[in-house]
Amino acid sequence: MNKIKALLRLHKEVYNIDGLYLEIFKNVSVKDNIKENNKQSSLNILKEKIKNCKNCPLWETRTNTVFGEGNINAKIMFVGEGPGYEEDKQGKPFVGPAGELLTKIINAMSMKREDIYITNIVKCHPLRIPDPKLRNNDRPPNDEEISKCISYLEKQIEIVMPEIICCLGATATKILTKNDLRISELRGKIFDYYANNKIKVLPTYHPAALLRNPSLKPLVWKDMQLIMKLIS
Repeated sequence: MNKIKALLRLHKEVYNIDGLYLEIFKNVSVKDNIKENNKQSSLNILKEKIKNCKNCPLWETRTNTVFGEGNINAKIMFVGEGPGYEEDKQGKPFVGPAGELLTKIINAMSMKREDIYITNIVKCHPLRIPDPKLRNNDRPPNDEEISKCISYLEKQIEIVMPEIICCLGATATKILTKNDLRISELRGKIFDYYANNKIKVLPTYHPAALLRNPSLKPLVWKDMQLIMKLIS
């Protein structure tokens, strides 16, 4: 009954139809359109909820929440630890120097940013000093911030349903693999996502680490080649 009620509401919203008209499901493209509209609507509702979130102290210093962006039907989801200075100002994920490098990596995979989905473990900028105007003022999110925010990421994953989640850096890797080993020991290995074993998780180094240590680039490229093989 709940599924029927949800379907009736969706018919009303998308087609202004009062009632259940099964004939429309003979058209596969219409079914796909309903599914896509439903996914986008669910993401929009979640995004609005996050905009007003005050679950942890990070809301007090944020300029913008950084929800995530990309293809809502993406096979690949990149997950970092949290927004930085530029992301906080623009409200978009991975738009600073590390984001520019991530874009180059995606392009090298013969894809565009629009083909994948990008988000973070937490949706507000974690600051070392509580002043959002300062650059180079980033820190990893703490356990409290992660625990208050992780349900938002889990919902994003549930809606987008990627085939593989690529964890960028140690924080995302620890949370999504449930493993405390160093990123150097976990990168390039494949795990099951704890909430859905049909989704695979592959950790790699964060693009910011590559900016600090370019010698890590061949390892990350090896990980990207594995991802391409998995979704081929």
